[in-house]
Amino acid sequence: MLKSLSIRNVALIERADLEFSEGLNVLSGETGAGKSVILDCIDFVLGAKADKGMVRYGESECLVRAEFSCESAALRELLASFDIEADETLLISRKLNTDGRSSLKVNGVTVTVSMLRQITSLLVDVHGQSEHFFLLKERNQLRLLDSIGGEKVAGAKRRVAELLAERSKILSGLAVLGGDEGERARRLDVLRYQIDELSRAELKEGEEEALLAQREKFRNAEKILEGLSEARDALRSDGGGVDLLRAAIRALHSVSRFSTDYGALAERLENALAEAEDIADETEEELSGFDMDEQEANRVESRLDEIKSLKKKYGGSVEAAIAFLTCAKEEFSALEDSGERFEKLSRELTQTEDALFAACLALTAARKETAKGFTERVAAELKTLAIGAARFEIEFGEYSREDVPKTTSEGLGEVRFLFSANRGEPLKPLDKIISGGEMSRFMLAVKAQMSAVGEIGTYIFDEIDAGIGGETARAVGEKFCTISKNTQIIAVSHLARIAAFADRNFLIEKREEGGRTFTRIRNLERDDLLSEIARLIGGDTGEIATEHARLLLREAELYKNSLSRIKLQEE
Repeated sequence: MLKSLSIRNVALIERADLEFSEGLNVLSGETGAGKSVILDCIDFVLGAKADKGMVRYGESECLVRAEFSCESAALRELLASFDIEADETLLISRKLNTDGRSSLKVNGVTVTVSMLRQITSLLVDVHGQSEHFFLLKERNQLRLLDSIGGEKVAGAKRRVAELLAERSKILSGLAVLGGDEGERARRLDVLRYQIDELSRAELKEGEEEALLAQREKFRNAEKILEGLSEARDALRSDGGGVDLLRAAIRALHSVSRFSTDYGALAERLENALAEAEDIADETEEELSGFDMDEQEANRVESRLDEIKSLKKKYGGSVEAAIAFLTCAKEEFSALEDSGERFEKLSRELTQTEDALFAACLALTAARKETAKGFTERVAAELKTLAIGAARFEIEFGEYSREDVPKTTSEGLGEVRFLFSANRGEPLKPLDKIISGGEMSRFMLAVKAQMSAVGEIGTYIFDEIDAGIGGETARAVGEKFCTISKNTQIIAVSHLARIAAFADRNFLIEKREEGGRTFTRIRNLERDDLLSEIARLIGGDTGEIATEHARLLLREAELYKNSLSRIKLQEE
């Protein structure tokens, strides 16, 4: 439930703070006063696309903050997955500056727009004139029916999904086997060649690196020999490094009787001499053992070319080529034994598709069972909304066992909503016959059914009463009132009868002050409410309109009291 809404510097609204009732909240006002701005603010804080044009002229940024009650288990679970602490209340704030940058926070934690939309989808259901088009699409009709069907339909859909996954796995297995006998034989020939080629190559991890190092030595043999020779001569020649170290040791020993420090220095030089002699010996061995074998150099180049070619053909690296060989051997082994396995998988595919067809039939049966009760309840609701001759049915498309390959996660068979508002007229698809006013009442009847089974805490209706009046307006008001006993409603309305049923009324006004225009939102108390309902009745606040407003409020109060008595009796 939306508890409060704070708006700062949005369009013509400099500052507004709204505290909503748990029941029916109605926003009214003159055309152009800014009612749509309030809904835009709600959309904005729910995660709608941000438009920097909504920032009030002359200001650098706007802010909308919404406080919701946090009671849904699904909502708490989602918040936990985002590492957001779930308190009794949920505070969402969204800020937008004139540069187009926005910041979003939920309970103080920064979130993305995608995360915000996931959260708010469990909080608010917004219904406006555009939603008429949503329900005219048959795929959305199926989605609505499944949501009404609850766990029974959801369980049947899970079974379909499980069997689809199993079927996909079997088809993948059959694809590995190469199809028919001719295709498998051709595939075996290709695999045999690849396996022979890679097996003969005997690739080893690390070999390429060793060969590259060896080639580098061959390519720089002259420089290497020159360096080794210079190092050896510097150490071993007369007067070279080794001789100089020996001379230094003798000099230090000659004075070691004068201080133990000189003896220690001599000892350290003896260690250095031993290391230098060892290095000189190894350098000599490297020189004598260095063999510039042209045949070996050619072998290294040839092997590197072979490795390069195999890498290009089998994955780009030695490791990938080795892995390819392993997979090719496994596939070859499987194909050699493919005849028996192909028959086995074919039998499994037939059995799985039989089970999938049965699961689709079970899903359709669950939907039909849901549809029967749902259509009856919606038709009954429509009668209370002054469409007494309304008929509503859901048509299910036919399908057969041969259609199983077309199965999706939604099962098989199309679903289509059929409606007739007038006696003697045939049922037709919604988009063929339903008028705007009828569509509004149809959606309201649907929402009335969903409010009792869903976890959404708030319904928002944007001028759903467009195009209706009189007794139909009273019926819509009563339906709003009934729904709001289970689910909070926030509605924009131009109708006095609907405003009279509200538990809280807000008036949106446009004023000019100091050469600037402002939109103000007021929570209407009794006297102001009478004036507003009178204005909605006939555009004036004269005595006749005011008395009519009092009558509408009394009628609404009587209806609310009757609902309360019914609820007490049920409890």
